[in-house]
Amino acid sequence: MTTNAVHSSLIQQLQAIVGVKSTITDEAKMQPYCKGFRFGSGSALAVIRPTSLLAIWQALKACVEADVIVIMQAANTGLTGGSTPDGKDYDRPIVIISTMLISDIQLIDNAKQIVGLAGATLFGLEDVLKPYGREPHSVIGSSCIGASIVGGICNNSGGALVQRGPAYTELSLFAQIDEQGRLSLVNNLGIHLGDTPEEILTNLQNKNYSESNIEYGKLRASDNEYHERVREIDADTPSRFNNDGRRLYEASGCAGKLAVFAVRLDTFPIPEKYQVFYIGTNDANVLGKIRRDMLSTFKNLPVSGEYLHRDCYDASKKYGKDTFLVINKLGSKFIPKMFAMKRSVDRIAEKFSFLPSKFSDRVMQYLSYLWPNHLPKRMEAYRAQYDHHWIVEMSGEGVDEARAYFTKFFKEHDGNYFECTKDEGEKAILHRFVAGGAIGRMHAMRSHELGAVMTIDVAFPRNEKEWFERLPKELDDQIAVKLYYGHLFCHVMHQNYIMKKGVDAKAVKQKILETFDERGAEYPAEHNVGHEYFAKDALKSFYKKLDPTNSFNPGIGKTSKCKHWH
Repeated sequence: MTTNAVHSSLIQQLQAIVGVKSTITDEAKMQPYCKGFRFGSGSALAVIRPTSLLAIWQALKACVEADVIVIMQAANTGLTGGSTPDGKDYDRPIVIISTMLISDIQLIDNAKQIVGLAGATLFGLEDVLKPYGREPHSVIGSSCIGASIVGGICNNSGGALVQRGPAYTELSLFAQIDEQGRLSLVNNLGIHLGDTPEEILTNLQNKNYSESNIEYGKLRASDNEYHERVREIDADTPSRFNNDGRRLYEASGCAGKLAVFAVRLDTFPIPEKYQVFYIGTNDANVLGKIRRDMLSTFKNLPVSGEYLHRDCYDASKKYGKDTFLVINKLGSKFIPKMFAMKRSVDRIAEKFSFLPSKFSDRVMQYLSYLWPNHLPKRMEAYRAQYDHHWIVEMSGEGVDEARAYFTKFFKEHDGNYFECTKDEGEKAILHRFVAGGAIGRMHAMRSHELGAVMTIDVAFPRNEKEWFERLPKELDDQIAVKLYYGHLFCHVMHQNYIMKKGVDAKAVKQKILETFDERGAEYPAEHNVGHEYFAKDALKSFYKKLDPTNSFNPGIGKTSKCKHWH
């Protein structure tokens, strides 16, 4: 049978498994699945949208038999292009399996743990847990975009919450291809669901199991050691980063090198007492001292500590305003719909040569100008007064502990703080969140005058005191815009740059990364390597062990895209 005939036969098999309407082969309709949220794009033979775990298994068997590449994709919100094809240099066709129609979340142990199926989302999990007074591992950032639970685990994502660390579990259900090219299903959920793949997947989806089928205590369902690690402020290694071998385990950190059907995770009680403190200063060392004091001497760890430089504050205010308003007025549930509409508008606009690129961004930006200032007055006053802004969240007894500390501290040091009202606190956190998309919008609106965009996701050692970047003049002179924000307690920073016209962004980035290497920093910190970063040797070895034939998501971490890693 010819290659074309094999591929045609595969498409027919996929249509029989998931249905003709759920098997997409039209290039334009596949684009939302083939183009990354921020980075990377490529082509695919087909995109399928199964509605059951069993259908995924059947599709995987067909794909393995046809010797094609498989990319498992959930929300496609990754910032480094890790869940889409990238380029045209693959040695086999690609089939993308979108899992978003399989979004069930099952509660176990009185909601102390959950089982999230392949397409379940973080904001969905927040809604499911709220009546039980509990919350998921991550409640900031990606949960507002609509990121998936499984995607977070596969990429060691998150970690904004100081007490919980990166997304992690040792309990998962996944398919794996061995060295001989044989597909197998591995049930390490700690739940007995049957003996055959068909029994296991059907029983899980139908929640056909009882409490007596569940095992407890043998394996972790979260990084339950992180709260100790983050307190070690004199350690010369970062508290968390994607290449950390301590947190690479089967599905956790696999970056799509396994086909993950479900994960089991811990949940956490929602604190009864809660307070947001807003800090401003013109001295970066002040924030560094507060960080070290709170992590080393406080009885109660902070919930989170989100940093924002004044320039980033301004960019977020201007270029993240529409996203802020949508979430603030309509809720985070509307964000996936908004992004879907944006993609549709841009796809249509591309057919008309007289319309500018990123047409939807331009329309939304101009519409945002019609709305009055959306930020609280006290935040705006601090913006006028201070370069460095830090949003510190405390809970329980930590509220009084922080209040007493800040009152005394700012009598002797540069800067000040205020306690946010509920509305101010929500808007401060939301303002920090929308900063993530501000640089892309800024670039779209000013592309005629600016060069390439460059982002770096870096974890500094816990003992690093010079956390705020000051570049050598020869590098600084090549950059038009610098936007800094991050999770300061964890020393994880997101540093975004827009080059001046004509500057080689890759060359500048390489020089900046070399300065990080000299300081013992690790990168990426929490968005994983995707197709943007080189996977270091330990990570490559992990990937090769999981996927020896290189059939799942090849090329990740700038590795080989060829079969058997040739």
